[in-house]
Amino acid sequence: MKGFSFLTLIADLKESSASGIVPATGHTAWLTLFASGAMAFLAVFALALSMATGRVADRWADELARTATVRIAAPAGQVDAQTEAALDVLRTTPGISEARALTDEEQNALLAPWFGSDLSLVHLPVPRLIEIVEATPGYDVSGLRLRLAGEAPGAILDDHSRWRAPLVSAANRLRSLGMLVLILIAFTTAAIVTLAAGSALAANRQVINVLRLVGAQDNYIARAFVRRFTLRAMAGAAMGTLIGCLAVILMPDPGEVAQTNFLTGLSFVGLQWLWPLIIPLLAGMVAFWATHTAAFRSLKEQT
Repeated sequence: MKGFSFLTLIADLKESSASGIVPATGHTAWLTLFASGAMAFLAVFALALSMATGRVADRWADELARTATVRIAAPAGQVDAQTEAALDVLRTTPGISEARALTDEEQNALLAPWFGSDLSLVHLPVPRLIEIVEATPGYDVSGLRLRLAGEAPGAILDDHSRWRAPLVSAANRLRSLGMLVLILIAFTTAAIVTLAAGSALAANRQVINVLRLVGAQDNYIARAFVRRFTLRAMAGAAMGTLIGCLAVILMPDPGEVAQTNFLTGLSFVGLQWLWPLIIPLLAGMVAFWATHTAAFRSLKEQT
């Protein structure tokens, strides 16, 4: 029995001599179109989620790796003196490009999400914060801690390492989850197409028997079903992908909601917009494999 491949199918899509044995309408046609369209729509969002979390992980890793904070926890009368001492140490430390003490307004802004914008630092024993920007190749963390302990005992260095790793790990796990969702979508599409193809083959059993009587080979019959269902899946996936991309475009601009920290930019950036274009092709390949398997199995059972 001569087989055929997905590339062969694409090469002769215009060939329809055997396609007349496959019902052009009916529940199997609508099921294939709707299922592939819905799965493609979900795939667009899963792909956007995976890429968005990848950007977040890279940004967090870059920003947190280049910054650190020094907290001045000292009695009220010594805060200013220890702040200046810590700044002198930081400004003379190799590997630090910038060190500056945050103003009261900046510290209020950091605490505003938890305590409100009307907070006054006068009423709270909030430590003074110093922001550090690391240069290349960086500074000696252990050595800096020892210098701060000697010259500004109330200064505590936080290099963000305990925050950076969990955040980046969480973002990477979310990206992996997006890829897992894409795999589940592919298997779900294959299962639905397999059921639809099996139903169509069973409904056309008498026609298949007549074709066999006049000399048609199983490869010829299976090819007709595979062609029709592959095209249906690709058409449905193309519509679902288009609607999904439009929905992503209509998502709120991250800049408009930056103050709420609610969205992280669930979208595609630059050449990433080319990735959704492969979804219809992948849907066609999944449908080809599912229908090919179902067709030959069903034809073998009807022998």
